[in-house]
Amino acid sequence: MMTNILIVEDEFLIALEMEEVVRDLGHVCVGVADNREAALALASDAVDVALIDVNLADGATGPMIGATLANDYGIHVVFITANPSQLGEGVEGTLGAVEKPVDLEALSEVLDFVIALDRGHSKPSLPERLRLFRMV
Repeated sequence: MMTNILIVEDEFLIALEMEEVVRDLGHVCVGVADNREAALALASDAVDVALIDVNLADGATGPMIGATLANDYGIHVVFITANPSQLGEGVEGTLGAVEKPVDLEALSEVLDFVIALDRGHSKPSLPERLRLFRMV
């Protein structure tokens, strides 16, 4: 079963690489957004997971985007950021954060974890690089 993933990243090369990894792992990239307006335009109930940077083309809007996607659309949100300290103790409704740079193995482990949660597996293996905001 394929998972629909939204990437919210303003650095073109990083977004392109993440999109390629998502597809190589057998998932569907429903779109790439570089700011709040574009991310919310791509949001829908069909999106399963959003990978979001904190600092985007329109500023540090990642946390606001993450909260909206998680709380209004039920999307599993993981922040992929070089600035995890900007998230403090977390963003309500979102799962956690991974510090950049993120390699293929780490991204794969994070996606496997989130998908396992989505499919109701009781105790998926927590990826080493994922800092959870809440107990799942």
